[in-house]
Amino acid sequence: MEAKKEEKKQEKAEETKKIDEKEDLQKQLQEKNQKIEELTDTLKRLQAEFENFKKRVDREKIEFVKYAHADVIASMLFVLDSFEIALKNTTDKEKFVEGVKIIYAQLYSVLEAEGLKPIKATGEKFDPYKHEVLMKQESEKPEGTVLEEFQKGYMLNDKVLRFSKVKVSGK
Repeated sequence: MEAKKEEKKQEKAEETKKIDEKEDLQKQLQEKNQKIEELTDTLKRLQAEFENFKKRVDREKIEFVKYAHADVIASMLFVLDSFEIALKNTTDKEKFVEGVKIIYAQLYSVLEAEGLKPIKATGEKFDPYKHEVLMKQESEKPEGTVLEEFQKGYMLNDKVLRFSKVKVSGK
């Protein structure tokens, strides 16, 4: 009988152990589910923040492009003012021409301050990265020398904005 009592005690202990293990597993499962919910919530928040960030960057980019040249335009306003004054005073042709020359110098200095540089052409060796050949002409000068510039080319800092249109020596 005592053996049966011992056996029942052991069975009860094993049952209690299994119940404890089951409760432990349920508790672990509940903790893991809670952790998954927390991580899912964090992920959703991060995704929303990233979407908002992308929208903000797009808006800022549009604003930047919209007003990127504001400082250049502001620096050219005095040139515009000079043109208005010149157009009001067209009675004396010589003074008018002199005024237009001054305005040209003002405009050129503004553009130069922004990084605009003319491309040297006449007398230079032909450079396909800076010059566009429109004509070839026989000449006593070495082949590939720029003889004449039809249209001036310009660079902005180190980038060609417009190629010089030229006539070069050749056969």
